[in-house]
Amino acid sequence: MTKDKDTSLGPVPTMSMLAFTAGFVDTLSFIALFGLFAAHVTGNFVFIATSLAEYRHGLWMKLLAIPAFLLAAVLTRLYIIHRERHERDAASPVLLGQSVLLSVFMAVAVWHYPFHHHEDFGAIATALLAASAMAVQNTAARTFLSGLPPTTVMTGNLIQVIVDIVDVARGYGPLEVKRARLARLGPMLLAFIVGTILGALCYVAVGFYCLITPILTVAGLALRVRPHTVPA
Repeated sequence: MTKDKDTSLGPVPTMSMLAFTAGFVDTLSFIALFGLFAAHVTGNFVFIATSLAEYRHGLWMKLLAIPAFLLAAVLTRLYIIHRERHERDAASPVLLGQSVLLSVFMAVAVWHYPFHHHEDFGAIATALLAASAMAVQNTAARTFLSGLPPTTVMTGNLIQVIVDIVDVARGYGPLEVKRARLARLGPMLLAFIVGTILGALCYVAVGFYCLITPILTVAGLALRVRPHTVPA
């Protein structure tokens, strides 16, 4: 059994930087890749169902993104298991792997841009790389970062913040626990929102080159992951 990790930056900066990355990449992919959710991949089921019902275009991109996401998650988990069975840390190489995938995502997108329609080979290849990169982050969140709140889907975190704010305002329940949770979730939620805004504005300004921001963010985290020993 593994221990939960964050980075030497501490849990709040760690989950805030990951939430920023998720918001940035998800917004950019939604705008640039015809409504694709790269980080929140299950959201694509809604668009797939809509495409089937209304005979819209763009079905193949969203349909193929799901197995690409699942495959990347499986491979990431197998890699983590391999590393930990040999008592070697998986956190740093996994996050570096996500950074590399984001870099390839950017390179392929820049090479093939502009995309003329939903079924361009370049557009589909870019979408699969985006989904794969974010699958790595989602897998990390359920393994060596499992002690942190989810960083790619914010609905549950937002509701928790609302509940805790109301409870603190009314003096209800264990207030210190609720204040401590707000101190953790508040910055992360704000970072996600900032990521979504910057993802949109930066894409409009410089196109896919703006992915250098989440690439450097994740790479920086990878270099700050605390070393640990995994029990045999």
